[in-house]
Amino acid sequence: MRHLYIHVPFCARRCVYCDFAIAVRKRIPAHRYVRAVLREYECRSSRESWDDKPLETLYLGGGTPSLLPPNHVAELVCFLRDSEQGSTPVTDHEITLEANPNDVTPVAAAAWARAGVNRVSLGVQSFHAAVLKWMHRTHEADASGRAVRLLRDAGIRSVSLDLIFALPEELHHSVRNDLLRALELEPDHLSVYGLTVEPRTPLARWVSRGASCPPGDARFEDEFLLADEVLTTAGFEHYEVSNYARPNHHSKHNTAYWRRRPYVGLGPSAHSFGNGERSWNLDQWVAYQQAVAVNGDPTAARERLAMVQRRLEELYLGLRTTEGVPVNRFATWPTPLGQAAAQRGWLRVSDQRVRLTPLGWLRLDSIVQFLTTCDEGG
Repeated sequence: MRHLYIHVPFCARRCVYCDFAIAVRKRIPAHRYVRAVLREYECRSSRESWDDKPLETLYLGGGTPSLLPPNHVAELVCFLRDSEQGSTPVTDHEITLEANPNDVTPVAAAAWARAGVNRVSLGVQSFHAAVLKWMHRTHEADASGRAVRLLRDAGIRSVSLDLIFALPEELHHSVRNDLLRALELEPDHLSVYGLTVEPRTPLARWVSRGASCPPGDARFEDEFLLADEVLTTAGFEHYEVSNYARPNHHSKHNTAYWRRRPYVGLGPSAHSFGNGERSWNLDQWVAYQQAVAVNGDPTAARERLAMVQRRLEELYLGLRTTEGVPVNRFATWPTPLGQAAAQRGWLRVSDQRVRLTPLGWLRLDSIVQFLTTCDEGG
């Protein structure tokens, strides 16, 4: 299997905006977790029809994977990489670990590098102390700079930083300052996400009580376009709605998602995709562990995608990136709606591909809805 995702569900604290399937624990059951994930892998790989292509990307996400002791990270990475080599092993695997800046120590960074981790995605979110406190993040504002230096010293090839914009009005947050602080650290990649208010989160409760005031559409758009301006001027390619990279530092793993390549997800709540079917695991750690122990199958549900779903997904995911989608995907082009979007600067056509601009990405859902009213070609 070319692409593997490992979900590590544990966190020291839940952020105010987070609706992910996580388990907040002071002590991480690392040994039991690794045993469960490896058992799931062994049972599924013997039972399911995975392709026999060598591993290209391995992504440890969460949750907070960096909470796992380094020896357990190494055990997971080495076992899965060696098991998925295939007959012609890939020599330039992309192996990514998501990390909290506080968890990056000289010992941990060196151990990750020895295990083969060559890309680390740091959950910086902001460089403002008051914002980090409001988010319930566990790291201090200066921890991110230290973490980047330690990762470089350990020989980690690619360092990515996560930032969040469109924060509530009461925080008086400066997105420009966060972007400039991030650039000072000379990262290879940045993911810049607009904050959304998800149901059943502390933030949603604050908003419903009037204790927090999300920004309007105008500020969201201004800050999104500001990030595009600052980062592209600094030499980054804005290659996907929320992602920027220096040359040769695109996320290969996430690009596989956007191209609808098959992938396998292991761990609680992990999703898998292949052969026109999507499946996902039980999301609670205890239930997942019990299911794996019984028969090695923690699958919660499966969904066979109808052709109309596949085409819609292909259009939506393709237009998220600068690759866009082929013009011949549509029976006729340009359509009146396509022409109108182009005149407004929302999309362009080049090399026989339809691509959205940053202005278009802000209207992605609406544009996809408009384009699906076209008579689509094969």
